[in-house]
Amino acid sequence: MEVIFEYKGVKASNLLEEKTLKKLNKLAVKYSFVVRAIVFFKTELTHSYSPTSGKICTIRLSVPGPLLFAESNKGDLESAMLDVIHELESQLSKKKGKMLSH
Repeated sequence: MEVIFEYKGVKASNLLEEKTLKKLNKLAVKYSFVVRAIVFFKTELTHSYSPTSGKICTIRLSVPGPLLFAESNKGDLESAMLDVIHELESQLSKKKGKMLSH
């Protein structure tokens, strides 16, 4: 699986990329039909500053059929990434079930 990282308003982080790759590779092993992942990390200033938001992770997965997409807004990028991976795993499980039923 190919993984592309993009950053907006955030410094590139090798540690964060490694953690993300580890989680995505687990998904790729479990769901072999995943072709590519595009990972966006960004910060966003909100109208009311909150320490529990503003760090956003978005992941798009290329799979047969429509793209899978998830986004999370948390206080830190690692928590946001973990939420997104959890959501994508749920979507992949549903997708796999539909693929097996056809």
